[in-house]
Formats: sequence, C-alpha cells, structure tokens
Amino acid sequence: MKKISLVTWILLTLSPAAFADWTLVGEESRIDYVSIKANSTGEVNYFKTLEGSITDSGAVSLTIDLNSVETGVSIRNERMQTEFFDTESFADAKVRGAVDVSRAAELQKGETYQEALKLTLSLHGVVADVDAQVQVTKLANDQLLVTSLSPVIIDAQTFDLGEGVEKLQALAGLPSISSVVPVTFNLVFK
Repeated sequence: MKKISLVTWILLTLSPAAFADWTLVGEESRIDYVSIKANSTGEVNYFKTLEGSITDSGAVSLTIDLNSVETGVSIRNERMQTEFFDTESFADAKVRGAVDVSRAAELQKGETYQEALKLTLSLHGVVADVDAQVQVTKLANDQLLVTSLSPVIIDAQTFDLGEGVEKLQALAGLPSISSVVPVTFNLVFK
C-alpha cells in the first residue's frame, strides 16, 4: 500500500500542472518609474525587491517592497519610504491580474506575443484598475520575459498620495513635483 501511495505521489508531483507555475526571478526583474520635479527634471527610480508568480491558471501576483525604493540618493530613499509611501503602515504594493498562459506555453525560444492586461494595483490602502500593454517573450531555460510595451501611467492622487507629494516638495524646496509618473517593467519568470 505504501508503494502505491508513493508511486501516486510521484506521478502527481510530476504532472505537467506541477511545472506550470512561474516564479518571478527578482534579481533579473525590475520596475522603474520616472519622477518629474521642477516641471523639467526627470529622474529614473526603481524598486530593488520584487516577488511574484503566475499560476498554471494564469493568475498574476506581484508584490513590490516599497522599502526597497532606489532613487540614487539615500536621504531621498528615506523620504520616499517615510513621507510618501508611509511604509510603516503600507510596506508593499500589490499587483493582481490574469494572463493567457496557453499562449505563453506555445511559444518557442525567442518568440513573442503581445497582450493587453487589466490589472489591479493595491497601493497605500487603495485598490484601482490599471491597464498595461505587455510583450511576452520565451527565453532560454523555459523562462518568460514580460515587458511593458508602453509606460503605465500612475497618478499618486488616485492612491491618496497627493499629501505625500506635497511633503516631498516642501522638504526638497521644489516648486513642483508631478503626481503622475510613467512606470515601466521587465519581469523574468521561471
């Protein structure tokens, strides 16, 4: 009886569905955004710590550690964490959605397809819909690269972050900081 159970367990764990889940490769993935200050100065910032997955049914889950924001200036990183994101209360942002995994499964190495995604972004206690145009590319070693085809526009006002923008502006002594930021991403899944 134990042999049958062991054989059944092995067959179940080796089924194709067991290999269908995709896990984000954090060190190869990146989410960038551009902040615009004083109406004319743009700066590229990014997040160093990301986690995510795509299930065999196509459910997408992405978590962005807001404490990992990297602006290139340590005091600005701290201000983004405490004054803008309020990471003590809201440590991360979450993205949820669905993709057509059957199309990804059919790709050969180097092949791509494009897809319009309806996602939800949970940020600063607010959940809102976000549209993203992506390109999916099959890489070597059965990895997938999901890349934004065009920037996703995020408005801080939508996520009750307008006050945070004002705080940053006052702390930096700037005439303006845009509340609207373009976001791009390159996400590698294995």
